[in-house]
Amino acid sequence: MKSMKTRRAVGNTFAHIFLVILSIIWILPIAWLVIRSLQGEKGAFISTVFPQSYTVSNYTRLFTETQTFNYPRWYLNTFLVAIFTCALSTMLVLMISYTFSRLRFSSRKGFMNVGLILGMFPGFMTMIAVYHILKALDLYQSLISLVLVYSTNASLGYFVAKGFFDTIPKALDEAATLDGATKNQIFFKITLPMSQPIIIYTALISFMSPWVDFIFASVIMKDNYNKYTLAVGLFKMLDKENIYEYFTRFCAGAVLVAIPITILFVIFQRYYVEGVTGGATKG
Repeated sequence: MKSMKTRRAVGNTFAHIFLVILSIIWILPIAWLVIRSLQGEKGAFISTVFPQSYTVSNYTRLFTETQTFNYPRWYLNTFLVAIFTCALSTMLVLMISYTFSRLRFSSRKGFMNVGLILGMFPGFMTMIAVYHILKALDLYQSLISLVLVYSTNASLGYFVAKGFFDTIPKALDEAATLDGATKNQIFFKITLPMSQPIIIYTALISFMSPWVDFIFASVIMKDNYNKYTLAVGLFKMLDKENIYEYFTRFCAGAVLVAIPITILFVIFQRYYVEGVTGGATKG
């Protein structure tokens, strides 16, 4: 009995040590980015481990010196795209996943298999086709085009939401149907109020995509400077002719990019975990 407790204690100790090491590995790049964003010296390379001087001017200059890099405009562009993408993507994913979870029709499995297969291919494989389609629709180099691209791409990720809806007892739908409720009433008045975790999970994932995407934004926007998103704009700061002057401001801009996403994840962490694990209220 004592040896079993000893082995368990040793196992817990090693598990804690392993988690501490992983935490250090995860936190170290973030700490490095924050430190470099406060660096007083210019340039990406310094001769010491830590900067010799610190300043917050790298943050203030992002919003005051906008002649070359209009960071506030890019931040606003990204925020608008993220908001509309979040709303449209969440609506599409919930409707598609609820349809596949609750309705039975002849081509249901076929559509699900097509969605699964398409979701296996990286999105950038379609960017040339998407580029020409948007150009034909006269949506090229517009924020609307980014919203459409991100939203339609997100609609293929309905499997997590479908799994969540599958955990909600169908007896609730049947009881509501006997009481005269329509499919729309069941969805909006019964299913959605019970699906807060998956709604928040879907919204967070959809909101995050525009902040981190570079490929589609760079292909669609090309040289339209005022329509850049943060990923494209910040990357321009790392060009050979700009990196010495703007590297520390790039780090500051990258820190500011993470703030809204971090705040949302901290606030809605519990719902996010429930959405991933598919924990719906049963009964």
